[in-house]
Amino acid sequence: MTLTLSPTLSPSRDACASVAADYTIPSDLAEARAIQHQIEQLLHERQTHEHDLFGIKLALEEGLINAIKHGNQMDRNKKVRVSFRLAADYFEVQIGDEGPGFDPEDVPDPTAVENLERPCGRGLMLMRHYMSEVYYEARGTLVVMRKALRPGKK
Repeated sequence: MTLTLSPTLSPSRDACASVAADYTIPSDLAEARAIQHQIEQLLHERQTHEHDLFGIKLALEEGLINAIKHGNQMDRNKKVRVSFRLAADYFEVQIGDEGPGFDPEDVPDPTAVENLERPCGRGLMLMRHYMSEVYYEARGTLVVMRKALRPGKK
């Protein structure tokens, strides 16, 4: 795993300071869990509201799994890029893969009766539900998710 912290945005215990990091990992779920753990630790240190923390954890996990399984087809030779920024009032993460891309509008609605027993689309639906913004770039090989953070820990 490659971790690069932006030199002007190094980790700080000051809740007002921004923190940013960039990772590049092989398409490996264990590597993805390590990144998730580091981000979750940072969110805990910042005393992120428990509802925001839950939503970010879920969306981050879904985004990483989608990049590894669907984008890169579990090919360890293909990389997943993860960049995040945590500020006092928002969290943003970008997850990119080396797959062929996809059109999110072509993914079936998992809540439609005919799709209730199909596994596709649930991750995208959860990401959209729990994050404030979700959009795709680069033909669907890059997802950008942003969460507006509540003040205080509850």
